[in-house]
Amino acid sequence: MFARPSRMPTSEEALPGRKDPIPTAEFHFISGLPLDAPVPPGMEEAIFGMGCFWGVERKFWRTEGVWLTMVGYAAGITPNPTYKETCTGLTGHNEVVRVIYDPEVVSYEALLKVFWEGHDPTQGNRQGNDVGTQYRSGIYTFTPAQAEAAKASRALYGEKLAAAGYGPITTEILPAPTFYFAEDYHQQYLAKNPDGYCGIGGTGVSCPIGLPEARA
Repeated sequence: MFARPSRMPTSEEALPGRKDPIPTAEFHFISGLPLDAPVPPGMEEAIFGMGCFWGVERKFWRTEGVWLTMVGYAAGITPNPTYKETCTGLTGHNEVVRVIYDPEVVSYEALLKVFWEGHDPTQGNRQGNDVGTQYRSGIYTFTPAQAEAAKASRALYGEKLAAAGYGPITTEILPAPTFYFAEDYHQQYLAKNPDGYCGIGGTGVSCPIGLPEARA
């Protein structure tokens, strides 16, 4: 339905977007928590892009220690983009999931394990049949410690993938950009539509992040 360039747009090519945020859901469909809730004291946040954000969000809301999840667009150029605009490839944005979690229950390294094992990070601007820059693999970090952990995990998992016959990891690791909420119907989509399609899939290669041998 939409053109899907295989490269990021320049600022001159990018769609203009809009000043005001697009409407979205007020509350999380499963927990009932407000989606714009501030990060509670003691909790932390993370942003991941790993293909279709419907399935990615489900992976994280099912993870013990995750308090709140929401889907949106990030790491591009266009302010307050819509889904249709993002699908053109002319916003530069990635489909991402913002995760608020309790580090006393689930570590950032454990979230990285969910990330690496939940998709194929060697595919570039695609995941399976979903093709476009909005499906690229990305980790967007909020602290130096997150950035260090993400880069270390990329190196370690890259070795595991290479041993299994996969190519180089294409995952971008960047400081957390502005997060723009996706539309209401995208939030917790697979809870509302259990039979919905989502093209993400892992490699079957286990990620040792967070396990004792990974720290040795």
